[in-house]
Amino acid sequence: MLIVQVSDIHAAPENDHLLRFDQALTWLKHLQPDILVLTGDLTDGHWHEGYKKIAARLNQQKYPSLILPGNSDDRCLMRSVWGENRWAHDPQGEALHFIHDAGNIRLIGLDSSIDSEDYGSVAGHLEWLDKQLNAAGDTPSLLFLHHHVFASGIPTLDETMCRGLAEMEDLIKHSTGRLMAISTGHVHRPISGLFAGIPAYICGSVCPANPAWFGTVNVPPANDPPALMIHHFASNALACHHICV
Repeated sequence: MLIVQVSDIHAAPENDHLLRFDQALTWLKHLQPDILVLTGDLTDGHWHEGYKKIAARLNQQKYPSLILPGNSDDRCLMRSVWGENRWAHDPQGEALHFIHDAGNIRLIGLDSSIDSEDYGSVAGHLEWLDKQLNAAGDTPSLLFLHHHVFASGIPTLDETMCRGLAEMEDLIKHSTGRLMAISTGHVHRPISGLFAGIPAYICGSVCPANPAWFGTVNVPPANDPPALMIHHFASNALACHHICV
């Protein structure tokens, strides 16, 4: 399985981020992945037309796609473009979670966004997550969120990381399911870490990257091209690649 993750397009009428998304999709023609996962912040400013433009691009691909909202997204507009059947039917509230069983791995998308807030939270969604992990049985799972679950070291962004993490860590450690890794977005930088003793990743962004700034006086420049991740699952093992395109 080749599972591609794209995050943080932040498309708006006044920027060229859809062209950067096109750049990523053009590169993916060489790879021909099995599935594409978008982990939120598709558009800015409640841009309805932007969702339609992204949907049209996804419809042109030979592989299916799974979509999570981020803190800049509008769930109502997403539903109006993609319909209710795109996401799980048993979430709490308005959350747009997804489940996709892809061969010998289960892909779980947990909607961590909160209306009108930049930070995320898994509070209220952990019972649903526990159910999905346990239902996978012996099949390993890969979990996607928008908000990061370990500190990146970038002060302003860590103020808006996911909340409710102590409870999620406890759930994962005691789950009968096999969670192989967690992969998120939000930070606009490719970063690797650990959470609950398993690998955790932050996917780079399609939109211009944030600098690798750790609260020092000097802010180093960032000139990264559009970035994505490839999660390669084979022989019951997972390898995760950070790619700039």
